[in-house]
Parts: sequence; structure tokens; C-alpha cells
Amino acid sequence: MEALHDRFAGLRRIGVDEISYKRGHKYLTVVVDHDTGRLVWAAPGRDKATLDGFFDALEGSGKGRCAQISQVSADGADWITTVVADRCPQAVRCADPFHVVKWATEALDEVRRQAWNTARGAITQRRAGRATGQAKALKHARYALWKNPENLTEKQQAKLAWIAKTDPRLHRAYLLKEGLRTIFSLDPAEASTALDKWVGWARRSRIDAFVKLQRRIVKHKASILAAIEHGLSNGRIESVNTKIRLITRIAFGFATPEPLIALAMLSLGGHPPALPGRT
Repeated sequence: MEALHDRFAGLRRIGVDEISYKRGHKYLTVVVDHDTGRLVWAAPGRDKATLDGFFDALEGSGKGRCAQISQVSADGADWITTVVADRCPQAVRCADPFHVVKWATEALDEVRRQAWNTARGAITQRRAGRATGQAKALKHARYALWKNPENLTEKQQAKLAWIAKTDPRLHRAYLLKEGLRTIFSLDPAEASTALDKWVGWARRSRIDAFVKLQRRIVKHKASILAAIEHGLSNGRIESVNTKIRLITRIAFGFATPEPLIALAMLSLGGHPPALPGRT
């Protein structure tokens, strides 16, 4: 019966993430079991010492359990990578695809803002203080550039076609973002070659935001390819985070994180307590 309440029993594949639970940079670090979707651990903070606390608890629950962890998914935060490499070096680190594509989307938006500022700088003296038509169009092009092609409306498709004609540099940045996103849909055997080609393309693009991004991609190449090979993402963790935010809203906030963690573990930990009168 005791084994039913062992939250770390059979833990093999985990996802690690952080969630803001209160204004003022108040964060929780959460750990979720990929195989069950259960929240297995949470604690206030988002640093090496916080995550070390999880591995201390894991090892304390049974000797050798850290060595049983086979895969860990997370974003590219160095503090997570460092602790995982130290505490369970045998585990394969998998970069969350959503976060990797988000890096490319942020780089693309940087290029869009540069194009917008350039268009505003071309304003004639007569129209000083007012954006040109091109600047206005670029300002409202964000969602057309961000969305996946298959989800674009006809109006957004027209917006992209207009960008391709009027701003080749911004359109090239869009294609770089889409190229990186597409790699995550490839077979593992094809992904490595495709990623190398993408890195070369970004390096030669002469777009500063993507030249910088390709260095980041090279740094995390092994974990990106591991995510593709093992089919892991932080999707389950993001789902748990959404439910934790809902708990926070229902409670209208918490003075300290401990009650929030207790409610989250009760609701999302998969181990409901035995209530009086139940057999």
C-alpha cells in the first residue's frame, strides 16, 4: 500500500520547467512525469539550488533513483542543463521544440521591428510624427509572420505575399523561422543533416538576429536532435503549468508558495488521499 504513495516510483522520463506564480519575479520549479502526466515535485525558486532539491528528494526516496532517469526535457536554461548533467549524467537531455521555435520567432520579431523602425525613419517632413503606410502594415504583420502557414487566413497570406515583394530581408527571416520549425517534423535520420544546413543558411544570412540564433542552436544541437529522436517536448509540463495558474486564480493568490504547491500536488499529483469512510 505504501508504494501507491511513492510519487517517485518508476520515474524514468521527466520534464522540468518554471512557472511564475506571483508578480515580482516569484517562480516555482516544477517536475512532471512524461509517462503519466503527473506533477511529481514543485518548489519555489528557479536556480541550481532549487533543482538540486528535487534530485536530493529523488535520491532520498530510494538509492540509485537518479541513475534510473533516462530522459529530461527542458528549455535551454543553463541552470537546468548543469544540474541534470551533474546529478544524472546518463540521462539524455531533450530541448523542448516549442522553446526552440520560440527563439526563432523572437529573432524574426526583432527583424520585423527593425524594418518597422526603418520605415518610420523614412517619414517625410510633411508627415512627421505619423507612420507611413508601410510602417503601419509592418506593425500589423506580426501575427501573419508568427503563425504556422497552414493556419493563416486569406488576409494574412496576402500580408506575407506583400512582405515578400516589399521587404526581402524580413521575408528571408520568416523563411528561416519556418525552416527551423519544419526540422522538428522530420525523421530523426534526416533531422541532423537538415539542422546543419539550417545553421549554415542562418550563418550566411547576414541577419544579425539569426546569426546570433544559429550559435545558440549549435550549442544545443545534441539536445535538439535528442528531442526529435525521442519525441519529447514540454507539452505535458505546459499543461500542468496552465492548471497551476488556474489554481492560483481560483484562490485569488497566495501569500506564500507552500499552500499553492500543496494544492497543486493534491490536484495534479495523481495520489488522492484516502478519505474517512472509504475502503
